[in-house]
Amino acid sequence: MAKRGRKRKDSPEGMLLEMLEVVDHEGNTMGLLPRGQIHEQKLFHKAVHVMIFNPEGQIYLQKRSRLKDENPGKWDSSASGHVSPGEPYPVAARRELKEELGLLCGLKEIGRLPASPETGYEFVVLFKGTTRKNPRPNPMEIEEGRFVSPEELEHWLTEKPEDFTPTFRLLWDKYRRKLLSK
Repeated sequence: MAKRGRKRKDSPEGMLLEMLEVVDHEGNTMGLLPRGQIHEQKLFHKAVHVMIFNPEGQIYLQKRSRLKDENPGKWDSSASGHVSPGEPYPVAARRELKEELGLLCGLKEIGRLPASPETGYEFVVLFKGTTRKNPRPNPMEIEEGRFVSPEELEHWLTEKPEDFTPTFRLLWDKYRRKLLSK
């Protein structure tokens, strides 16, 4: 049974019917609409991204399912998804991590991006976590996944940026800049 009013996401059609909050340019809720309509009309809404690292410092990347309506077959954050109506960002991050990778671990907020065309009109909150467990990707959400070193990721992003979602490229740049500023 779906929680918090979410429609089952076990089919592409079900994903498009999922009810989400439409928000204004400051992130304030204005109402609810189906996900498909929000994406089609390029309306602002809320999302979370989670970067999971193993103890060796490698980041887990997921290749989005080809069934996804946005960025199918592109490499992305470890887990990501929309925030359900009335759901706090940290709760959404933990839920998406469990739904997509079967993982539970401590998460810390590490950044935010304003809604823009590059983020798919999503206000994004980024979380980071570390785990020793092996992710178990949900095949409805993820085509494949793997851990890569930050150096390998940097090289890949330089050589083939088109392999990645625009949002992930922005998030990784923000994350990298934050590390370099410390």
